[in-house]
Amino acid sequence: MLYSILFLKCPQCRQGKFLEAHPYKLSKMNKVKDHCPKCNLNYHIEPSFYTGSMYVSYGVGIAIAVAVFMLSIIFNIELGPKELLISIIVALIITMPYIGAVSKAIWAHLFIKYKPEIAKKVQNDKRT
Repeated sequence: MLYSILFLKCPQCRQGKFLEAHPYKLSKMNKVKDHCPKCNLNYHIEPSFYTGSMYVSYGVGIAIAVAVFMLSIIFNIELGPKELLISIIVALIITMPYIGAVSKAIWAHLFIKYKPEIAKKVQNDKRT
C-alpha cells in the first residue's frame, strides 16, 4: 500500500498510473486520470471527491516541516528561528507538487479498497 501511495498507483490494482502526468509537470499538475489504465477503475467517485485531500496535504506538509527540523537537529546544523523557518518554507515550496499528488493518492486509498483478484488479473497486462 505504501508503495502504491508513494509512486502514485491505482488504489484498487496498485499497478495503473493515478495521475495524468508527473506531479512536477506544471501544465497538468496533480490532475487525476478518469480511469485506471489497467483495471478501468473510475477514479472520480463523486464530484469534488479530491477536495478532502486538502486535509491530508496539511498533515503531509506538517510532516515535512518536522522532518526538516529533525534533520537540522540530527546533522547538528545550527539554525536560528529565522533560518529554520526559511528552510522549512523552501522545503515546502520545492515539494508542493508532490505533496498535492501524494495527498490525493492517500485520500483515494482511504476510500477505494485494494482487490487482489483484480490485481492478479491485470498483473501481466502491458498497458500503462
